[in-house]
Amino acid sequence: MSKKEYENLKKKLAFSPQNAWKGLGPRVVDKFTSGYMDFISKGKTERTLVEETVRLLEREGYVPIEKSNLKGEVKAYKVYRSKAIAIYRIPKKLEKGFNIIASHIDSPRIDLKPRPVYEDTGIALAKTHYYGGIKKYQWFNIPLAMVGIVIKESGEAVKINIGNDPKDPIFVISDLLPHLENNPDKKFKDINGEMLNLILGSKPITFEEIDSSIKLNILKILNEKYGIVEEDLTSAELELVPALEPREMGFDRSMIAAYGQDDRICAYASLKAILDAKTISRPTAVIFFDKEEIGSDGSTGAKNQFWIPPIKKILSVRKQDMDLFLEDMLSSTAVLSSDVSAAVNPTFKEVHEINNAALLGHGIVVTKYTGVHGKAGANDADAEFVGKIRKLFNDNKVAWQPGELGKVDAGGGGTISKYFAEHGMHVIDTGPALVGMHSPYEIASKADLYHSYLAYKAFIEKFEL
Repeated sequence: MSKKEYENLKKKLAFSPQNAWKGLGPRVVDKFTSGYMDFISKGKTERTLVEETVRLLEREGYVPIEKSNLKGEVKAYKVYRSKAIAIYRIPKKLEKGFNIIASHIDSPRIDLKPRPVYEDTGIALAKTHYYGGIKKYQWFNIPLAMVGIVIKESGEAVKINIGNDPKDPIFVISDLLPHLENNPDKKFKDINGEMLNLILGSKPITFEEIDSSIKLNILKILNEKYGIVEEDLTSAELELVPALEPREMGFDRSMIAAYGQDDRICAYASLKAILDAKTISRPTAVIFFDKEEIGSDGSTGAKNQFWIPPIKKILSVRKQDMDLFLEDMLSSTAVLSSDVSAAVNPTFKEVHEINNAALLGHGIVVTKYTGVHGKAGANDADAEFVGKIRKLFNDNKVAWQPGELGKVDAGGGGTISKYFAEHGMHVIDTGPALVGMHSPYEIASKADLYHSYLAYKAFIEKFEL
């Protein structure tokens, strides 16, 4: 066999993911990335991201589902308890089956406890409780912002956002200096959640000797600025997020470093896809859920299918057989569970099985199954559906790669896909891969972000079961 024959046969039979930058226009990618960076800068929490999503939707003519003409073409959205949102594009004729892209918009972070403020050795601090899977040491000695909402006894909602504006003060969880650690490695391993105490201030309300005068000064500042008292903090959701702005990364500016890219990178790509799609092949929904990082429990998590009641309302208005349609719809619905995968970090290659590992800059990752050990907790998409998705991406020149979340028995994780699969829907996980996932500053490839957008747009415009 000649070398030319060998190369031709290899091209015909073998498969190897290609670099996703091939054929992309840098200006188009950079413009898309700029919009994304602005989006996640404004949406560092579930609530603020939903607010920014609504702003972008209304700019393009979308309206709340309650104000939409349900008998005609629907371009609307449904906000659920301020922390989840469903976006609909439904034609006048509602036939069997939807195309759905579903992401989660919560990210690992640190929350304030219900009774957080205390004083110790001349410093006012706040007790915290971390949310989701974090490496605790990564949250020491970085600038933090406090973002959230306080509900007063009267029912009034007070929004808090301190630390993201460059003129704001920031907050820090401080670590022990190395001079006093005889065994730094042991200390590193012994970090526990109760050590994540946030420094709030150090100035007393009076210079007379009075107990808790520094704590009282913090409470006085909160009362003067926001009109809240300490008891109001028991009905608050205050999140600590990195006070770090998204930045281009590398000499070649090929990457994005930012907090919360798991999974807001997928949310943005799917939002832009539904807004930019010229046509839809089937009724379409893009859904952003909360609570994925803690198992999708809670009223705003994916276990609560809050997006279905508006569809029932549409069926009722159009006088269609609701029960029969819903049964057919669920079994005929295709879902892209759009969540990120883990890209190989060259420094820690040993946790990956390279032949089935995702590489940064090689396109959107198609993950047939997630789970841990023996695929526990996975959706495990059927081969027929994987084949259709693969063909869709190939036909539309989407750079893609198969991937797993590390070696078998090395660890693992789950997504929201199984909560759709249990209703009989066709589901698969697709999303870009990140380096440093769940850290305060995750890394993504611009090319992977853009190909994710192209994949989701093709799914909305052209996919048929």
